[in-house]
Amino acid sequence: MITRMSQLFLRTLREDPADAEVPSHKLLVRAGYIRRAAPGIYTWLPLGLRTLRKIEDVVRQEMTSIGAQELLFPALLPREPYETTGRWTEYGDSLFRLKDRKDTDLLLGPTHEEMFASVVKDLYSSYKDFPVTLFQIQTKYRDEERPRAGILRGREFVMKDSYSFDMTDEGLANSYAQHRAAYQRIFDRLGIEYAICHATSGAMGGSASEEFLAISDNGEDTFVRSTDGTYAANVEAVVTPQPQEQPTSNLPDPITYVTPNAETIDALVEWARGEGMDVTAADTLKCMAIMVRTPGEDWELQAVVLPGDRELDAKRLEAALEPAEYRLAEEADFKKYPFLIKGYIGPRGMNANGVPVLADPRVVNGTTWIAGGDEHERHIAGLIAGRDFQVARYVEAAEIREGDPAPNGEGTLTLARGIELGHIFQLGRKYTEAFDVSILDENGKRVIPTMGSYGIGISRMMAVIAEQRHDDKGLVWPAEVAPFQVHVAVANKDSAAMAAGERLVAELDAAGVEVLFDDRPKVSPGVKFKDAELLGMPYAVILGRAFADGDVELRVRGGETTTIAYDDAVSTLLGHLKA
Repeated sequence: MITRMSQLFLRTLREDPADAEVPSHKLLVRAGYIRRAAPGIYTWLPLGLRTLRKIEDVVRQEMTSIGAQELLFPALLPREPYETTGRWTEYGDSLFRLKDRKDTDLLLGPTHEEMFASVVKDLYSSYKDFPVTLFQIQTKYRDEERPRAGILRGREFVMKDSYSFDMTDEGLANSYAQHRAAYQRIFDRLGIEYAICHATSGAMGGSASEEFLAISDNGEDTFVRSTDGTYAANVEAVVTPQPQEQPTSNLPDPITYVTPNAETIDALVEWARGEGMDVTAADTLKCMAIMVRTPGEDWELQAVVLPGDRELDAKRLEAALEPAEYRLAEEADFKKYPFLIKGYIGPRGMNANGVPVLADPRVVNGTTWIAGGDEHERHIAGLIAGRDFQVARYVEAAEIREGDPAPNGEGTLTLARGIELGHIFQLGRKYTEAFDVSILDENGKRVIPTMGSYGIGISRMMAVIAEQRHDDKGLVWPAEVAPFQVHVAVANKDSAAMAAGERLVAELDAAGVEVLFDDRPKVSPGVKFKDAELLGMPYAVILGRAFADGDVELRVRGGETTTIAYDDAVSTLLGHLKA
């Protein structure tokens, strides 16, 4: 069926929407693919829905190719399964909670591990039923504190989530490998430039975890790659190589110094050099008071200790503490704990007051530091880790910098920005144990199957393609997911040109080509050209001035424009589409 722009529910915009920050948001709104309904919530207009459905089809094809079976859970879910796993509490404010008229607690599903584990428990009981992989493509809901960038970070979004169930860990490894390969085929088909990165599992739990990140300067995620190309990881998952511990015996005692106006690391280093000490910021300790809250518990005072030349990376610390949340100590906390002296907090004072000290892996036993003396204008030099203060736990909280050694020992790290496309986890038995999914094996013994979890952001993927494939004129869709393969525009008021346009789109339609026909009679050629570029179909055929000589323009979006004979237009386009 031919789609005519004179009848299409579409209005393009010449100006960027006021709230748009990134190219994909600007262009998808301007081109009439999406429309804002509320913060982080968007309406899918006809062109946008066509592209969204095509992305879904690619994902569905690759999932079924590895034997996954599709089902669909409700988005409105009961509280009880999420209470069983603790995630009713762990998700905190990001969970949409509501009550029905009977005062029953419900939620809008952010993810569905609990439901998948429950349905397998209900329906399967024998090892003969395994392995099994199930998936769904469905709308998810998370109450983002700061929704931004259009459909890149919304509160309602479409995801594919799949879950494998295997009787053995070896089976899980195979299911994981199949999904990993399927994801690579999906992103390759969509023409996305991406990196596969080691990642943390976060609230999902589990062991092996990898993230697929689309390369983008506008990405919210920082990831690293080694200079030799053998290592890539989300910045939260980078493990700092830990130095060897040193002996702590026979070392000089620490000395407390008066350090006027030395509340910053730079000021402390300047003071130390003035005292004849050969030190840099890397020889000092930055000790920060934080408040940590485990789900369902009260806030607890803790300390984070980093080398003074490193800044705190909030995302890395957040990942290290998950599912607990944290915040930096505030004025009220300093009043509650008078031993906290701003600018002069040190790990020894934290130990003395029973406060857990979380330290960067570089702060190993036997290393020597200058740190806060827990008194106004006082610092301690010659402070030995493991002798003068104790570390309760090592955490990854310090910033990663360009040139840091790669954790695998091969080369150094480079930093890049990316947008998360998908995440795959070897969950293990966290959820099957929680729901007592007990299966009889071939020996008649009860066995708990092991799970894998695999997600792809469908709606986000549309924004990612727009981020990576656009120019200053508009969108540049790959043929696989463009709303239409060919855009035909009559830029000539001659009735013969319009009739020829009608014949051309009819022939293309008969040949199975999805065609958008700009047949608007009272729209100028310039507006039609701009709309064709903005909408971004892979190929455009323009019936303009050259039609008087029997020719048309063939424009490859983002490529060359050539003049071809009208009579050759269909065969030329079919050749391009089959290439």
